[in-house]
Amino acid sequence: MAVTSDVTRVQEELVDALKWGEEDRARALLRQLGAGPRKIRAVLESMLAAPDALVRQAAVFGLGELGGAAIARRLEQQLALEEARKDYDGDSVADAITQTLGRIEEAGARTTLVRRLERLIARGADLSDVNAVARALWRKRHPDLLPAIREAMKQLAPPFLNSLHGLLLLLEKSPEALRSWVRDPSTPMEHKTEVLTVLEEEVPDPLISTLPSFISAAHALMESAVSQNNEAAYYCERLFVMLLLHREHLLPALPEEARSELRTVARSLVPAASPNCSFRAAVLLQFVGRPEDAAVIEANRPEDSVGAEAFDAIARALHSRQGQP
Repeated sequence: MAVTSDVTRVQEELVDALKWGEEDRARALLRQLGAGPRKIRAVLESMLAAPDALVRQAAVFGLGELGGAAIARRLEQQLALEEARKDYDGDSVADAITQTLGRIEEAGARTTLVRRLERLIARGADLSDVNAVARALWRKRHPDLLPAIREAMKQLAPPFLNSLHGLLLLLEKSPEALRSWVRDPSTPMEHKTEVLTVLEEEVPDPLISTLPSFISAAHALMESAVSQNNEAAYYCERLFVMLLLHREHLLPALPEEARSELRTVARSLVPAASPNCSFRAAVLLQFVGRPEDAAVIEANRPEDSVGAEAFDAIARALHSRQGQP
């Protein structure tokens, strides 16, 4: 199809928006690609043939926004083409397709993701690729997935069971069972962490009731997590990341007791030996802390300029709440 100069400009802006993670801007630009979904789809499909991986990734995002069974089938075709490239660019577009299929509300998308998982395992899967598919499948959560996931796990060595194992645990357990499982001190810490990595993708409303259990588990790990850069610190870091990713939805939903316990955990881990855990604790404290917590932030201000600037901003935000109810 012939592409006008205006459409070319919009395509370039779309690629730029997604390059910088500006998805709202990208969605607004999609409407400028054509008069109606059919013309927009035609432009986006033409972009799938571009040699530039960023252009193809932008096309995948746009097609995912259109959605529907036909789009899911087209993305499955493109996924096969990208996998056949066997290069970094192809892998990057395949990852984009995986994420997009997770968002498309079509049963066929779930089937495509299972097939991708099977192909990854057959060729010797990379952990990051398996994790990406597991997270996309979590958005498709359905009992029909259980046999395929169990079979995949049989073929993978234990180090590869990260998010895939977490996905299996989430699919197998009711919210009530998950709460008890998380609070059980005999449950391996790495298994709890695996579940958190999947919940980073999405926390459905029925599982919000499990969050106090995850917070209590972190509270029990504080002593080890603050003094060592270890599995306990990593568990706490992933809990903080999950809560921060969905903070507008999750933090207001926490019972007051759980919110208070979370504040205690975050305060205690700002001085953590793990820089990542320390930083996430400080950022979380900005949202659940009180003005007096600014002293903890200031006392543990990092030496590097970027970290110091971030901690200073958090301390100012906390100080600004002085006198607020």
